[in-house]
Amino acid sequence: MARAYAEDWLEAAAQAGRTPEGTQSIHRAFLLLRVLAASGDTGLGLTEVSRATALTRPTAHRVLSALMAEGVVEQKSRTRRYVVGKHVQLAGLSPPLGSPLLSAAIPHLNEAVEEIGDTLFLTVRTGLETVCVARRLGSYPIQVLSLDVGVRRPLGVSSSGIAILASLRPDAARDLIVQNERHLRSYDMTVEDSLAAVAEARAAGYALREKGLVRGTRAVSVTLGHRNGEAPAALTVAAIARRLQPHRAAAIAERLKTYGARIEQSLQK
Repeated sequence: MARAYAEDWLEAAAQAGRTPEGTQSIHRAFLLLRVLAASGDTGLGLTEVSRATALTRPTAHRVLSALMAEGVVEQKSRTRRYVVGKHVQLAGLSPPLGSPLLSAAIPHLNEAVEEIGDTLFLTVRTGLETVCVARRLGSYPIQVLSLDVGVRRPLGVSSSGIAILASLRPDAARDLIVQNERHLRSYDMTVEDSLAAVAEARAAGYALREKGLVRGTRAVSVTLGHRNGEAPAALTVAAIARRLQPHRAAAIAERLKTYGARIEQSLQK
């Protein structure tokens, strides 16, 4: 998955016609950070970083060393694998300045997770991806930690992305899914799989992922923040499979819609 992200990033940069002078080091640094972020806590070895970014090993090592000196990349002492540094992770956990949606949502997220008891996520759409901007843990002893704040997923993979796509016109949703075909393959999904999930979500009024991104889990999502016929955000509850049987998933979806409406009302104040 990290390699697929890197290839798309490199392709976009090439199409933009960037020159190697001046900004090349910055582009390489952000490329490495994106690749490491996609690898999560496992991290990547130097060879894997080089392969995923199409940079030579000496170049990748040089950029990684510079990022480590600034504290934004760390190297695990036991495995020698590179991961995104704690400074960047903590920055991702801080509420974004000037984010009206997150500011409006926080009290309602706290209330919702107290009522429902399972892990609750708020995600927003950014281009061809969704990014988790808030996570709240419930009271049930087993919580599903499928996403950290700041983690991105391609549209059409997670229940939140499927719900957001279902809010779009069918032709617009299909276009986005086709653009993400390479990323879908990283999750053992096809364009047809994603289109079918979106159609089901559109008919039901919510997205239910029968097999969550973590084995043995399920997730249900509804959208909020509708404008111009599109939804830029989604509320998701993830739980172990036996906690999200169809009847309870439908009931939770209705409760999430209520909380979504409250968030939208808070945004208008």
